[in-house]
Amino acid sequence: MGSDFWAGYLSGALGILIGNPLDVVKVRLQAGRSADAPSQASTRLEQARSLLRGVAAPILGYGALNALLFVTYNQSLMAMDSSIQDPTNPEGTSLYKIWIAGAVGGLVSWTISSPTEFIKCRAQLESRPEVSSWAVAKNIYRTRGWRGLYYGGATTSARDSIGYGFYFWSYELCKRLMTSSDETSNQTALKVLTCGGIAGVVTWASVFPLDMVKTRLQAQTMHDHSLQSAEREALLQPQRKILNTIQIVQTTYRNEGLKVFYRGLGICSIRAFIVNAVQWASYEWLMKQFK
Repeated sequence: MGSDFWAGYLSGALGILIGNPLDVVKVRLQAGRSADAPSQASTRLEQARSLLRGVAAPILGYGALNALLFVTYNQSLMAMDSSIQDPTNPEGTSLYKIWIAGAVGGLVSWTISSPTEFIKCRAQLESRPEVSSWAVAKNIYRTRGWRGLYYGGATTSARDSIGYGFYFWSYELCKRLMTSSDETSNQTALKVLTCGGIAGVVTWASVFPLDMVKTRLQAQTMHDHSLQSAEREALLQPQRKILNTIQIVQTTYRNEGLKVFYRGLGICSIRAFIVNAVQWASYEWLMKQFK
């Protein structure tokens, strides 16, 4: 289990470092905001910094999330199929078992992904460049308490469970389709990169509408984001009605149509392919080194 944890943690942190700039663009598109820098007066340095906005929370959180995800997936898969010796190569195992193990892993990892996603979302949509992920987390705790960190948690858990089920399922399916009897080491490495990238794209395509709803659900709390005087802002700014998940779906569809649920999918797919290709390759390489 130790090798599972550290391979998952390090590969997850690496994936965030590579993919965060495109993730910022994706979140802003989903929230209905400009994908550009916060203001026209921003310098090029501030624009570059904005693409790294919110990276601290996911590096710490997503590394742990990825570790928990892979440990839970591996243990769940071996619990369902006692014949498996190496969960990174579950040949002969039914694909539906792989999907279930991935869904269980996604559901368990929600304990970390929910607060991490909320903090990241708020930090990436923040218009002030000096506001850090840590400052956003402290503000959420001050205004909403510990439970506030799990705002939108039901939607996040559904997204993670479904998405990670397809994540592991599509990765293993792709590997089986690409396997050949006379495979060289270079071909194996290319297969892992390709299948990892495809798995990332399939995952996001399967849950992108849920992710968009989650982003809008969490983004609507931005009116209480003032880190200097929340009470003063509450007096100056009229309170807006906070919509639940169903209301957001209904309102968004009525005002913007069906296409908005897939806004940003192109950017997300590019990011998903790159990040997950690197993440799977680094995970499998680390597992071999640790063993």
